[in-house]
Amino acid sequence: MEIWPVVSHDVWERTPAEAQAYLRVLEARVETLASMIDAFQEQVRTLQEQLNQTSRNSSRPPSSDPPHPERPPRPRSKRHRGGQPGHPGSTRLLIPVEDVDAVVILKPEQCLHCHAPLSGEDPTPWRHQVIELPPSKPVVTEYQWHQLVCAGCGELTRAPWPKGVPSSTYGPRVQATVALCTGSYRLSKRTTQHVMDEVFGVPMRVGTISQLEQATTAVVAAPLEEARRYVHAQAVAHLDETSWRHETRERRYGSP
Repeated sequence: MEIWPVVSHDVWERTPAEAQAYLRVLEARVETLASMIDAFQEQVRTLQEQLNQTSRNSSRPPSSDPPHPERPPRPRSKRHRGGQPGHPGSTRLLIPVEDVDAVVILKPEQCLHCHAPLSGEDPTPWRHQVIELPPSKPVVTEYQWHQLVCAGCGELTRAPWPKGVPSSTYGPRVQATVALCTGSYRLSKRTTQHVMDEVFGVPMRVGTISQLEQATTAVVAAPLEEARRYVHAQAVAHLDETSWRHETRERRYGSP
């Protein structure tokens, strides 16, 4: 900032030296305040941009989004609540009677009006089904592996181990359930331990869960490799919702 454009040279020359010095001090203060205002405005713009960031316009997670403002009330619709005329209904289908585990017959014994005894059959009784999980109790099988001494030669002989019986403590269904919890359901080992104990009644250590995971990985290694080779042999992978061919991608973006 310069005083010269505002004050003419003649006026400035006639101004006392003390006044000139004071005006210089004021000029320096104005320049400092102008710089502070520019920095403050830039800081306000930066903070405003940060406040306007959401998971839709930045890399922030959706959990960091602020609460949505209340929407203005919409005008009352003229339609009645519930299903509209012509809309197909959607109800839970009943399981066929031959597939249910138990059927309980409920028949009235006497008339509610005259209290006369009732008999006969209702050709179309009202059906109500209750689906419940069975009590979860693990099935524990103990194998007592005998070895006997031959009376002729004195050698010990142990019975052959039956096929399909695992040598570990837990069976294949327990192993598959643990892999499902930690794999597909993304549960921690500690949470999986609680699920196996509290839901299925199968106690196990956290270290055992790691062993079962490794065993499952070894079991599915061969089918996974077969699937990998099959996918690599296809002309179109259809991964990530894209149908780009490998050759087209290389022509556009170059080889990785």
